[in-house]
Amino acid sequence: MRKLKNEELDRKSIEEFKNSEKTPFTIVLDNIRSLNNIGSVFRTADAFMIEQIFLCGITACPPHNDIRKTALGATESVNWQYFENTEDAVSLLKQQNYIVSSVEQAENSIMLQDFNIEKNKKYALIFGNEVKGVQQKIVSMSNNCIEIPQEGTKHSLNISVSAGIVIWDLFKKYKY
Repeated sequence: MRKLKNEELDRKSIEEFKNSEKTPFTIVLDNIRSLNNIGSVFRTADAFMIEQIFLCGITACPPHNDIRKTALGATESVNWQYFENTEDAVSLLKQQNYIVSSVEQAENSIMLQDFNIEKNKKYALIFGNEVKGVQQKIVSMSNNCIEIPQEGTKHSLNISVSAGIVIWDLFKKYKY
């Protein structure tokens, strides 16, 4: 067994990415403080051909060196929009018939392994602030909450880790 070289990975150009069919998911970042987390989410979104990212509230926007460090160019491939208020982003998504899911520990949340998707629907996944999580008013606007099962003492994951876990799981359910 040997590691593949970069030229063997069949990477898309930015133009090919832009013209490719996307996974019908929108990622909503609700007041994310860490520029590294933002960049990591862009990179994950690129890996799984995510349709777009909505950056909301205090979430910083590209271009920014600290976002660029972890995004590794994904800010150029993944479409994104900025919204001053997360409520406006969620309202728009609901008008466009997205199923809006906050990734949060909440009453009646659906454990990730039990969350099923319909392949003919579009999904919005909301990830919240590193300390406060998804705002309650946004949780209340959501169609549901998805919870990542955790068994340790912290019951808390970094937002970029949470995004990677949830996006991979739903991408797998959508694609395969």
